[in-house]
Amino acid sequence: MSRLTDLRFRAATSVQRRVNPLLRRLPPQTVLETRGRVSGLPRHTPVGGRRVGDAFWMVSEFGERSQYVRNIKADPRVRVRIGGRWHEGTAHLMPEDDPVARLRRLPRFNSAAVRVIGTDLLTVRVDLAI
Repeated sequence: MSRLTDLRFRAATSVQRRVNPLLRRLPPQTVLETRGRVSGLPRHTPVGGRRVGDAFWMVSEFGERSQYVRNIKADPRVRVRIGGRWHEGTAHLMPEDDPVARLRRLPRFNSAAVRVIGTDLLTVRVDLAI
């Protein structure tokens, strides 16, 4: 990993540690709940994405370096709060999907932020249990 990539990762995660606790409390904010891979405790991460049918699509800006992606690898059972309502589902990492093309179909504001700060984009699909 290049020095610039590492610097971008550290800066973004520093900001996210301060902003995410506020964002996840906002009712309209979409939130992903995973289980901590070591603690087993629920972890809530504000995310941007879109529901398409029975699936929720999002793009991780740091790929497998993201803590929620690491948690998904350990336990793919997740919950997603969409529009203030929780949905259970199973998350799938989609390395074969084109994350840049996927971002074009997701909400603009979040997609722009992911493109700017992202260093290793990875598509994630959550199959929702309806």
